[in-house]
This record gives sequence, C-alpha cells and structure tokens, in this order.
Amino acid sequence: MGVQNQTRVVEFVFLGFSGIPNSHLYLFLPFLAVYLITVLGNLMIFTLIQLDSSLQSPMYYFLSHLSCLDICTSSVTVPKILMNFLYQRQTITYNQCMAQMFFLMSFTGIEGALLAIMAYDRYAAICKPLHYSRLMNLKLCAVLAFATWVWGLLNSALHTALSSRLRFCGVNQIHHIFCDIPPLMKMSCNDVHINQLVTHIASLFMSVAPFLFIILSYVFILCSILKIHSTTGKNKAFSTCASHLTVVIVYFGSALLNYNPPSAGYSLETDTLVSTMFCIIPPMLNPLIYSLRNKEVKGALKKVLESQRKVYI
Repeated sequence: MGVQNQTRVVEFVFLGFSGIPNSHLYLFLPFLAVYLITVLGNLMIFTLIQLDSSLQSPMYYFLSHLSCLDICTSSVTVPKILMNFLYQRQTITYNQCMAQMFFLMSFTGIEGALLAIMAYDRYAAICKPLHYSRLMNLKLCAVLAFATWVWGLLNSALHTALSSRLRFCGVNQIHHIFCDIPPLMKMSCNDVHINQLVTHIASLFMSVAPFLFIILSYVFILCSILKIHSTTGKNKAFSTCASHLTVVIVYFGSALLNYNPPSAGYSLETDTLVSTMFCIIPPMLNPLIYSLRNKEVKGALKKVLESQRKVYI
C-alpha cells in the first residue's frame, strides 16, 4: 500500500467559497446578519410562548421546540463559517467535522419529524375539534416531542458511526461549505455501499415518511375545511395552517434540492447556494413566517412591548 493511501486526514478544507474572490470581505457581514436574525427571531418566539398564557397550546408548544431547533441548526454551521471568514482559512479538523455532521443531521432530522407532529396537531384541531383536548393532551405532547429528539439523535449517531469508518487516502478537500454525508462519501477511497444503503433506508423514515404523513394530514384537513359552510370559518381554518404549511414547503423543498442533486451533480457555486438555502436560510425564515402570518403571535408580541413601555414610562 502506498504512503498516500496510509495518510490519515486530520483536517479538511472547504472549497464552497473558493470560487468567490475575497469571500471573507463580502460574505462575513451577510452571514453574521443572518445568524443574528435567526437567533434573536427564534429566541423571541420561544420567549413569547413561555410568557403569554394565550400561547399555551399544543401548537405553540411544538413551535417552541421548532424555535430551539432552528437556533441549534444555525449554530452548528454558521459560527464555524464566520470563524473561517475571520481567519481567512476554510478548514475544519476531522473531529470537528464528525461533530458538526452529527449535530446537523440530528437537528434537521428532528425538525422533519416535528413538522409531521405539528401537521397531526392541525388535523386533530380541525378534523376532530370535540376530541382535540384528549388527542393532544399535555402528556402526549411531551412524549411526542421527546420521541422526535431521541429519533433524530439515534439516526444521526448511526450515520456518524458509519462515516467515521470512511478512509480518505490523503484527500482532504470538501466541495461543500460544511460537513455532510454526501460530500464525505464522494471523497472516500474505500467501499461506501453500506453507507449508501443505510442513507437510502434512513431517508425513507426521516424524510419520505414524515412528508407523506404531512400530505395525508392536509388532505383530511382540506376535506374538513371544504365542508365548512361559512366563509369566515373557512378562512379561520386556513389561517391556522398557513404558517405551518409555508414552513413545510421551505424545509422539504430545500432538503430535496440539497440531497437529491441531478445525476451530473451541481457546480461548486450552485452547491454552495443550495447548501446555504438548506441549513442557513430556513432557520431565519421560520420565526418571520410565524410572526408575520400569525395573529396570536403578533398579539402576544404587542402585549409584551406595551408592558415593557409602561415599565419605562
């Protein structure tokens, strides 16, 4: 075996921004702004849900978990990108890469399952209103939320364990902006058939199954809404689903583009854009979607701001 094949990679180099000259000068402030908006926006949603009694319902309980996930997802990738811009070195150590991949897969996997549970909550509220309090009691909500976190962490642990067995034969350039399964498998110089098989099987449970469950839930929801005679009732029912449905489209749409590229693959520039749209932009959009399209959240924010103004007057 050659010396190169025996070389163990201890550091990776990200090439995602290599096509942008002086990227650290142009991209540091936009990425910093996106990260701050993401953290502050989701923290605002989480805090409002904890403070306002009108938001103490299953829908907002799950939304608080979604806000936590968005902060975590963004914090896994963006701070490292900002540090690399600051030091003008697009690198990451092997151990940091494995850790980044583990937490990124965990949080994105948990979010898919959580969105499916939120769809079921909307189904129970609209299609089974008389039984809603029994179907979505506090104990069940806590169990479902806990199950999504465990499910996502176990799935990610399996992928990370398999990825840690990959060998890179001295090749350390990742055509991406963060560590993820597809670029690492593409770099590997040993057999990746087991990794690919596990990835395909896991995607059925972590992506396809939640998406189909959401679609099925909204089919029943739509059928129930169409049976409502009053226009006001229909509009109210649609409004309770609009924010969640928008988040679902953004999440699964960006995931589809990121993990199902064309057979020829993306160019480096397109891959960088798609990666950004998948794990950086959606966490920023979610609090904006729920605050701008949700009257209860806007009402809670208005009450908090008014109470704070009275304190300082």
